[in-house]
Amino acid sequence: MRSRVLLSVSALVAALVTGLPGGPAEAAPATFTHPGVLVSRPQLDFVRAKVQANEQPWKAAYDQMNASRYASLTRTPSPRAIVECGSYSNPNNGCTDEREDALAAYTLALRWYISRDSRYAEKAISIMDAWSATIKEHTNSNAPLQSGWAGSTWPRAAEIIRHTYSGWPNAGRFATMLREVYLPEVAGGSSSNGNWELTMTEAALGIAVFLEDRAAYDRAVAKFRARVPAFLYITADGALPVAPPVGGVDTRDEIIRFWHEQTTFVDGLSQETCRDFTHTGYGLASISHIAETARIQGQDLYPEVAERLRHGLGFHAKYQLGAAVPSWLCRGDLTLGLGPVTEVGFNALHNRMGIPMTNTQTLTERQRPAGTNNLFVAWETLTHANNPH
Repeated sequence: MRSRVLLSVSALVAALVTGLPGGPAEAAPATFTHPGVLVSRPQLDFVRAKVQANEQPWKAAYDQMNASRYASLTRTPSPRAIVECGSYSNPNNGCTDEREDALAAYTLALRWYISRDSRYAEKAISIMDAWSATIKEHTNSNAPLQSGWAGSTWPRAAEIIRHTYSGWPNAGRFATMLREVYLPEVAGGSSSNGNWELTMTEAALGIAVFLEDRAAYDRAVAKFRARVPAFLYITADGALPVAPPVGGVDTRDEIIRFWHEQTTFVDGLSQETCRDFTHTGYGLASISHIAETARIQGQDLYPEVAERLRHGLGFHAKYQLGAAVPSWLCRGDLTLGLGPVTEVGFNALHNRMGIPMTNTQTLTERQRPAGTNNLFVAWETLTHANNPH
């Protein structure tokens, strides 16, 4: 009986995300906003003004970014035709190089916009051009995840450069790279742990914005709407979490195994809490990033996920701050390390929507300036701290 109930919940989620009667249709914009992946022009202008006025925490965050290896004008990109990434990046044939070159392009694009020093725009372009002239595919077991990490970052850099700097002759070739190399790897989703599919969906949405591909945009929003309820639990879900949209996880025992043997469910618990906070943080970051990009494009997804996201951030912030771990939670043993992932969601939910978030606020302010996880999260105190736009 429970299996049939879970299947009906999954069917309902599928109906919601595919725009069937009774569910919200996707809403790719008729006209895309640029730059519009994670950061918008009004947000960038806000940041630039704060840095120029030497106001905190933005100036400290900007200095932190500029001191990183990703901001260097002497960086030499390391593109490969085939990037091979196995489980836990073993083998690692170009995986770190690709992720870090993408982060460098984004970092340099931000530095260009804030400083208006064209050397940084040109350096970002040289990195993006090197990869678009070279890469053909990703291989091995982590190919979808690797494509998600790098594919989340490339469009952020490309959006800023293409729409705020004149002179990128190979922008079309870069667009072809995103469409032919990255989008096929990330658009299909994943039955793996939730952070995989959420990161892949983030990449798919950002690529869709850069390409102005309305169909790809709608597919990404559909996957987002299906996966978030299966990643963050709230008590309204019932005795068990929502089943993931793919992978055949239907019965009670299958769901508990998928949730890393957790059997007690409370508001904000994540499908990966009992794995570790680091991978949970990846999922929380991508949820925030996707909602932020969609909001810039005129589709506010935050109200749909606000209850889950606020509880998810607050629950994990509480233990990251040092709260005692009860015996019912992950057998009394948590592996911490949430990472610099709270700024975007906190700014959206607390500052824009007025939702109290005591634990998340404490952790966010304690971690400032938030740096980078060297994968796909970078400089979010700079871009999103108290940003009203």
